[in-house]
Amino acid sequence: MRNDILEKLQREIYDRCQKPTNQFGMGCYYHIAAVVKNAEALSEKYRADKEVVMVASWLHDIASITDYRLYELHHIHGAEMAAQILKGYNYDDKKILLVQECIKNHRGSMNLEKRTVEELCVADADAISHFDSVPSLLYLAYVQKGMGIEEGKEFVKYKLIRSFQKLSAESKKYYQNKFEMVMEILK
Repeated sequence: MRNDILEKLQREIYDRCQKPTNQFGMGCYYHIAAVVKNAEALSEKYRADKEVVMVASWLHDIASITDYRLYELHHIHGAEMAAQILKGYNYDDKKILLVQECIKNHRGSMNLEKRTVEELCVADADAISHFDSVPSLLYLAYVQKGMGIEEGKEFVKYKLIRSFQKLSAESKKYYQNKFEMVMEILK
């Protein structure tokens, strides 16, 4: 495992998230860090290439945090940006291609086909990461969107239910307890 690259990517993402051009703010950094944490666990569960999964997880939203205009197709632009970044680190060309596919297919909202367990790990980790950042979702609802208590609670619940539904069947089983605990808190 190339820990040097993982550390460099973490720093790169942290730095980009701090820039005023990142319209998502630092909440996006915490989202990405949660994706990495869940992706690592899923890579072990599914016996995926952990390094590829973690590298792709750090880079999956790189386009969005770099330039908001790329958000709509951030999975496509992000795969291109990831290749350039990783080439700069002399990362293995074959692994770059795997990372790119993980990034291209991570969006649960687009129902993209996952052809490898690595792609599945990154997509499922992205979906479940919202359960690790409930305070950020509450902040979004109450502070940024100015919602009242009930409206904000329903907004967060709906977002989390949609995220859970995006998971693969096996990952739903794996995360069922986490889902139920968070839903209980939001009753």
